[in-house]
Amino acid sequence: MFRNRRAFVVSMLAVLLIAPGAAWRVRAEDAPADAQGRFDGTWDTILSCPNSNGALGYSFEFPAIVKHNVLHAEKGNKGEAGWLQIDGSIDADGNANLYASGLVGAAPYAVGQRPAGTQYGYHIDSKFTGTTGEGHRVEGRPCTVTFKKI
Repeated sequence: MFRNRRAFVVSMLAVLLIAPGAAWRVRAEDAPADAQGRFDGTWDTILSCPNSNGALGYSFEFPAIVKHNVLHAEKGNKGEAGWLQIDGSIDADGNANLYASGLVGAAPYAVGQRPAGTQYGYHIDSKFTGTTGEGHRVEGRPCTVTFKKI
């Protein structure tokens, strides 16, 4: 009986060690296309804000990466004046609620003439298709964001 118990324990250990990897592979292969990242890839991002409320307008172009339908875009060096990042998830239907956060680059371009390095943030309501996307800033000055898949 000990020999059978030992064989049983060894068999169970083998199942526990092998099964998790096999189960993951099956789930990944069987996942719907949206779960694998319908919007995955590199996107050209253009953020444009016109003159508004005493602040000068500006336009920036920078890359965004989408992986598993999660977008991350970044301009500049984190922690330095002029840095900006945009993050958020893109739903299967292309709707996305993104969030921009950053540090003011120069006072003349900031509403209220806030000094360089001042932290800010706002939401961006966006809609993506297979190869393009458009969004607008929800709070504060009017700004638009366009995305084009590269």
